[in-house]
Parts: sequence; C-alpha cells; structure tokens
Amino acid sequence: MTFVLMLCSTVIFAAILAHKFLVKLGIPALLFFLCLGMLFGVDGVFKIDYSDFSTTKDFASIALGFIIFYGGFCTKWKTATSIIKESVVLSTLGVLLTALFLTLCCHFFLSLGYAESFLIGAVLSSTDAASIFSIVREKHLNLKNNTAQLLEIESGSNDPMSYALTVLAIAILKGQSVGFVSILFFKQIFLGVLTGVIIAKFAVFVFNKTKLITSGNGSLFLTALVFLTFALPETYDGNQFLALYFLGIIIGNSTIGNKSVMLNFYDGITKLAQIGIFFILGLLATPVKVLDIIFTGGVIFLLLTFLVRPLMVWFVLFGFRPSKSQIILISWAGLRGVASVVFAIIAMDSGVKLDYDLFHLVFLVSIFSVAFQGTLLPYVAQKTGMVDSTGDIREIFNDFEEECAIKFLSVTIPPEHEWIGKTIQDIDSPKMALALTINRKGKEILPNNCTKIMAGDRITFTLPSEY
Repeated sequence: MTFVLMLCSTVIFAAILAHKFLVKLGIPALLFFLCLGMLFGVDGVFKIDYSDFSTTKDFASIALGFIIFYGGFCTKWKTATSIIKESVVLSTLGVLLTALFLTLCCHFFLSLGYAESFLIGAVLSSTDAASIFSIVREKHLNLKNNTAQLLEIESGSNDPMSYALTVLAIAILKGQSVGFVSILFFKQIFLGVLTGVIIAKFAVFVFNKTKLITSGNGSLFLTALVFLTFALPETYDGNQFLALYFLGIIIGNSTIGNKSVMLNFYDGITKLAQIGIFFILGLLATPVKVLDIIFTGGVIFLLLTFLVRPLMVWFVLFGFRPSKSQIILISWAGLRGVASVVFAIIAMDSGVKLDYDLFHLVFLVSIFSVAFQGTLLPYVAQKTGMVDSTGDIREIFNDFEEECAIKFLSVTIPPEHEWIGKTIQDIDSPKMALALTINRKGKEILPNNCTKIMAGDRITFTLPSEY
C-alpha cells in the first residue's frame, strides 16, 4: 500500500509539473500520462509488472463514468440548442456509420473476419471528449459556426453509443442470435436513458424540494447518485454510460443550490480520473507488443482518420449544409482516446476469442490519434479559418462564471414573522439570493447557513442583476 500511495503521489506531482511545459509545446497532456505509465511499466525504467485486465477494467470503467457524467454536467444546454440536431445525429448515426465503415475497411484491407472487424469498429467508433477539450480549453480555441458546441455535445455523448455497439459485437462473437442482439440493443438504449432521467429528476427534487442537502454535502449526495447510476443499469442490461450522461446533463442544466461548488469539485475529480486512467492504461501496455502490431495499428489509424471519419462527417452533416472548412475541422477533431481503450479492455475481459491483440491495437491507434491529430488540431483550426477570436470557449461550459452586476436587498424582520427562529438555510428566500450580513441591534453579523433569525434583524441579501 505504501508503494501504491507513493506512486500515485509521484504521478500527480508529475502531472502538475508537466502541465504548463506541455501546453507551451502544444503536446496533449494526456499523451504524457500514457507515456509515463509505459515508463513505469514492465518494459520501462521502473519494471512494474502489471497485467491485471480485470482490475483495470473496473477502475477504468468507473473513471470513464465520472468523465462522461461531468461531460453532461458541464454542458450548457442553452448554448447548444442551435446545433443539437447535428450533434445528436453525429453521436448516434455517426457512431454507427463509423463502426460499419471501419468494419468494411478492416475486412477488405486487413483480411479480418466481419465479426472481429465489427468489434474493432465498435470500440473505435466514438471520439474522446477528454482529449478534445483538454486541447481546446488549454489553447482557448473558440470556433466559428458553433463548432465548439457541436464537438462538445458529440464527444460528450457518443461514448454510450460506442459502448452499446461494443456489447453487441461481444454478443455476436459469442454466437448469440439476431433476436437476442436486437433486444439487447433496445434494452441498452431505452433502459440507459430511463435510468438516467429518473435518477436525475429525483436528484433535482431532493435538491430543491427538501432540506436534506446542505452546502457541505451536495457533492457527496451527487457522488452517491453517480455510483448508483453506474451500478444499477448493469443489473438489467441498461447502458450505464448513457444513464450517467443523462444524469449529468439534466442536473447540470437545472437550478440547484451550490452548483458552482459541485462543478469545481467534479472538475478536480475528472482531472484525477483522466490522469489515473491514462497512466494505468500506459502501465498495462507492453511496448514490445505495441511494436508487433505497429503496421496494423498504423493502417487502421490512417483509414479511420483520412477515410472513415471524413466520409462519415460528410454523409451525416450533408443535409445541414456545413461549410467545407467546418467539415474538414470536424473530421480532424475525431480524436480516439481513453473510451476506446476501455471498451477494448471490456471486450477482452468478456472472454471472447480473438486472433489479434485488441487492447494493444486500440491503444496504438489512440496514441497515434492523440499525438498526431491532437497536436495539429490548433493548426488545422487556424488553417481552415475556423478560429473565432471574438468569443470565449469557456462560455459553452456550465463552469464558466461571467462577471455580472449584482444588487442588494435589505429586509427587516417584523415581530411574529414566519422566519423568526429559522436558520438562514431554512427560510424561503428569493432564488439565487445570498445572505450577506445581518444587522442585529446595531451589530453587524456575518451569517452562515446555521445562523438563526430574530425579530428586528435587518438582513441584506445579494441578488443577480436580473432580479
């Protein structure tokens, strides 16, 4: 245990120290964590022999669940309404077409069987939100024609579809019937959405209609719901990643108290999850095995990047009449990353028999994608003329806090008022109001949630300017 804690500490310190240096060089930070994991691994400098796919699957799946939840929680729905149709089509039909196009490519170019080719297509069919937005936000890369919002919704919501296709591919490889596979796909989508919506509505009710949640335990309550939403769908073949995305997007776009505190909390949790998941995937990888399939992985990366993704984007978005520059940028922004590798591990841990090393194959494609596409993404955005220098990329996220005017409201509590004897957190004050001071018999008091109100108190609230 001591060694594990020291290793975790070393990795986090390395992440902090390397961050600014990597940003200046234009190298995606997540690529550094993969390489760091390989450095500690069995063929690296520190020779840690780690090959536990089952433990990695469990840890990586939970970490990915938090990343997907935060992707929804952080999405500002009102900025995405103008491109919601394009985003949804990309994250559903686009994922399916990517899987099918890549299946055909693997079969005809690499002579793999259709079922195995479909598994490769399924695990590589989604784009990686963590990789894309770590680059976009660090480079302050705001994009024209709502392209940043489109990429945000697509990359944040297409992992559940990719996971559903991966589950189907595993069922096909295990010899399940067409009827079984069809029902399984329906259950994955329908029960995943239903679970996420029900738990999210319950959470909003608890936050707004009960006194159970105080300022100190909102994040804990939400974390418990994330674990519940992750675990529950698995008991009835629902899609837990889809449920988590809906949980995040509904709660994130509802009016609840202390949301900014929870956003900051989950921002930190998500960064830690990204570091941990990329590091452990690098630790699990064996460089010698990666080199054995470098040709196959390179071919798949080239097909995916320069044929499959552009063809899919053009086909799906053709009816929305995007510009040529937007098509090029969206095609280039189709980075593969942690989700694809996690789904590959899930497939390998399921017990299906494969003629190739799926984990190292997908791992190699993801490294190529993050290193090549991720590094050149700002350059491609500039060259296509898609950079919008007048906007702020942070505005499309819920964790963006604008500078805004506030106004003050002072209320004197008369005798026999219903607030007398209640605490600040229990009173029915105006929405978004914050008790700033209480003047009690000429004395100024700085209140907290547990401060009781007395007759004659003059309470000063701060309110947003729109009130």
